[in-house]
Amino acid sequence: MTSDLEGQIIVYTGNGKGKTTAALGLAWRAMGRDLGVAVVQFIKGKWKTGERIFAERLPALTFLVMGRGFTWDSDDLSRDRRAAEAAWTEARALILAGQHAVVVLDELTYVLNYGFVPSDVVIETLRARPRHVTVAITGRNAPDELLAVADVITEMRSVRHPFEKGKKAVPGIDY
Repeated sequence: MTSDLEGQIIVYTGNGKGKTTAALGLAWRAMGRDLGVAVVQFIKGKWKTGERIFAERLPALTFLVMGRGFTWDSDDLSRDRRAAEAAWTEARALILAGQHAVVVLDELTYVLNYGFVPSDVVIETLRARPRHVTVAITGRNAPDELLAVADVITEMRSVRHPFEKGKKAVPGIDY
């Protein structure tokens, strides 16, 4: 079924909420069409998020939580770099193998902006992917070189969020 598809590079970026949610919506839609889907989470790892709990119930979904938590809270950036490099190795293999029609690289932009994985290495992989593979990338501040190769770019803009009033994240709504 995947041989008839032409894949895209999709970027969900911006400072607003919903980037991961949009990418996972794409993943659920693809699975609804019996397409293979893989998700690699680069930063999330410490929290047991709702999407992770649900994903663990879906045997048809490859869902890899590779991060060690948010890097701005890190006490060991070298450990975070190693985790990001390991996640990229897995992600690259998933993309190039072509067994999944959709590969979501959740929060990859942070890895690029911290320089943990060079942008040119990612771009090279995106260009070398099998024709039918769609790659969705999420995260704030998507680098210009990534945006230049994207077929679809959506920028989430924050208008209002309870966090601004000191409200805590809500399980099932925010994570």
